[in-house]
Amino acid sequence: MNPILDNHCHLDSERGMGIAAVEDFSKSGGTHMLIVNQHSWKDGKNPTDITDFEERFYQTMEIVERATEILQGRAWSVLGIHPALISRLVEGGQTAEEAGEFMCDGLNIAAGLIGKGDAIALKSGRPHYEVSEEIWEISNVVLRHAISLAAKMGIAVQLHTETTEDLSEVSDWAMEMGLPWQKIVKHFAGGSCRGVTPSVISRMEELERAIRNGKPFMMETDYLDDPRRPGAVLGIKTVPKRTKLLRESGHERLMEMAHVETPKMVYGIETKETE
Repeated sequence: MNPILDNHCHLDSERGMGIAAVEDFSKSGGTHMLIVNQHSWKDGKNPTDITDFEERFYQTMEIVERATEILQGRAWSVLGIHPALISRLVEGGQTAEEAGEFMCDGLNIAAGLIGKGDAIALKSGRPHYEVSEEIWEISNVVLRHAISLAAKMGIAVQLHTETTEDLSEVSDWAMEMGLPWQKIVKHFAGGSCRGVTPSVISRMEELERAIRNGKPFMMETDYLDDPRRPGAVLGIKTVPKRTKLLRESGHERLMEMAHVETPKMVYGIETKETE
């Protein structure tokens, strides 16, 4: 088996393709998936209690179990809180501080599930759009909380952040807390991002940049499984198709790095041995 891992995708068993998307991924040659929980708000309604976070987490864990039955390899859960939630909560009447505390409570729940073996990494970050100075500061407090949890557990954090090719500030925080910078993963990264491990959005131009860069990276689609936005962000078949193309183009070594070596370094997972 030549492992092919999609490092960041979403599945919605209620409204989207759900397991049918996993079947498409597998038929295209995909073997492993990191499935990230959907955002914390639902049908336009913000979460009001930590049980709302738990519902999202358990939905993800359930679909991961079903996906693993289909895949030649397996799937893993990534659990956490989307950083855009702070803006929604503030717009709904909470102070930024109250919203940040609530989001940290959600991260604590996610960390507890990871500690039980139900997931392998946290999801956190900070807004990718312009916000007030107060929301930015509190968002960084939440992000640092996620990193501190990860440092205590020795796990990775997938970050949703502003568009940037330098997150050295964040990796410095991680190393100060005792978390290796390699375990900070920039989701939706371009072909290069300093200070962290890039999870490259699998558009060919960005993958070619990552290949020229020659440093460890992973590949993702950020597939949303939203019937209102078919194929967004990239289709579920994209990573297998691009991987095969790049292998055939002479980049077998770098594809081994993207799908085997880097996931092992970041998450401690074995993609070659999970058949």
